[in-house]
Amino acid sequence: MLDIDGHSLSSADREILREPAVGGVILFARNYASPSQLSDLVAAIRAVRTPPLLVAVDHEGGRVQRFRDGFTAIPPMRDLGRAYDRDADAAKSLAQTAGWMVASELRAMDIDLSFSPCVDLDWGVSEIIGNRAFHRSPTVVADLASEFCRGLREGGMSSVAKHFPGHGAVVPDSHEQLPVDRRSYGDLLDDMRPYERLIGTRRLAGVMLAHIVYAELDAIPAGFSAYWIQNQLRDQLRYDGAVFCDDLSMKATRQFGSMATRAQLALEAGCDMVLICNDRLAAQAAVAALRDYSNPLSLVRLARLHGTGQVLRETLLASDEWNAATERLAGVSGRPELELNA
Repeated sequence: MLDIDGHSLSSADREILREPAVGGVILFARNYASPSQLSDLVAAIRAVRTPPLLVAVDHEGGRVQRFRDGFTAIPPMRDLGRAYDRDADAAKSLAQTAGWMVASELRAMDIDLSFSPCVDLDWGVSEIIGNRAFHRSPTVVADLASEFCRGLREGGMSSVAKHFPGHGAVVPDSHEQLPVDRRSYGDLLDDMRPYERLIGTRRLAGVMLAHIVYAELDAIPAGFSAYWIQNQLRDQLRYDGAVFCDDLSMKATRQFGSMATRAQLALEAGCDMVLICNDRLAAQAAVAALRDYSNPLSLVRLARLHGTGQVLRETLLASDEWNAATERLAGVSGRPELELNA
């Protein structure tokens, strides 16, 4: 899954997106100017290939919401966690509404997925996670994430939980350096409980791995680790959906070889799709190296992630459901946050 530079596809974009190793496009704030422009861009991406590429975006809410003007502001997930402490049932209903709103507005643009929800626990130490986390309690996170996923599905979108097995207990930002989590397996179980719950309820279509070394269990980051993907996620948690490796351009991965080598490590460990963003030359090298790569089971898992039930944006915005949801979400308290662009 690759990124593109601007508001429309260049000839270089089209060329690389036609490569057989490419399976999707991730959009960023730089790709958005208006709803009509975004709709045209997604249509152009769809036209590049048959069957069409997956189109994704990080649109969690709070400071991680790529499209702003013309889209409903989704509150930070921490605000839903605080609402849960006051009234659990009301907060779960709000989480479902938030998921539905994310999916409905993105599906109106024909976007397949948002990489959400973030189910990392709020241990109070990770600045990169911060208020993206619902709560410190795995039970509360599981409750709210489950309802958020239900809302996504009702809006026509699959859910992709992140960052397995858990990003909330390390201070460093993996965009800038390689974090090391030295907790024991027993101490990590709380972080994995939301995944166990979501997998058990069949509401989880995708999981994104963390670029973190869990030193007591494996010497390499989770996204390159067969221990975390095969042993823990597949065998222990019985997960059969798609597995994503987070952006391989993050500095946390650089010591593990060239971009092509990193991509191959992640795929060999069990990832179904890797992300390569903000480095077109490295992406070209990885795509070329993987030109003959094929995993039929991965293709099946990824095909399940295409969105369903697209509705016209004008019809959505005129609906009673959208207007009621907008009013409900506007009532969720929270202070403004700077957008996270990475």
